[in-house]
Amino acid sequence: MQLRHSPASPYVRKVMVTAIETGLESRIEVVPTDVWSADTDIGAVNPLGKVPTLTTDDGEILYDSPVICAYLDSLHDGAKLLPAAGAADWRAQRQQALADGLLDAAVLVRLEARRPPEQQSPAWRDRQQAVVDRALDRLEADAEALEGPVTIGQIAVGCALGYLDFRFADDGWRRDRPRLAAWYEAFAKRPSMRATVPHDPA
Repeated sequence: MQLRHSPASPYVRKVMVTAIETGLESRIEVVPTDVWSADTDIGAVNPLGKVPTLTTDDGEILYDSPVICAYLDSLHDGAKLLPAAGAADWRAQRQQALADGLLDAAVLVRLEARRPPEQQSPAWRDRQQAVVDRALDRLEADAEALEGPVTIGQIAVGCALGYLDFRFADDGWRRDRPRLAAWYEAFAKRPSMRATVPHDPA
């Protein structure tokens, strides 16, 4: 399998954490990809022009991270990251959706800040920041649901919080969210999380 990859992408990180947790990391060839480069070929592989994009051993091209993670989870015989149908499954999928939505908004905040000052929209930035804050507050309120065997929901939440530490270290998301902070401190010590700490490409 080939994975179009960027070490700064939290969505790529979610896939890599999933690969490690499922014992599939050695089967994945990482292909560094700069989607912002003028000569990138990512659009020919994924019409959305995004990473992660996975090419399976059968030549099937999969995107985006929830689909790729579900595919990887189908390839191993161990405990599944997407629980069997029922309440646990819906909980994990809801957590993943909330974490991915938080990430979508956080990425938009960062991209807005990179625009020329005269083109920036404070109202747009504030709208996206409000999404991030509401998502964090919901995760704090539901922190107890993050306990237990590892699921795709926990992985997604962990990668989202890691992205906030990476790109918004001074924003203090832990403030007034002690239960979520305590959960993340423990989860971030997992080998899969330690092996995938985000960084800008060299």
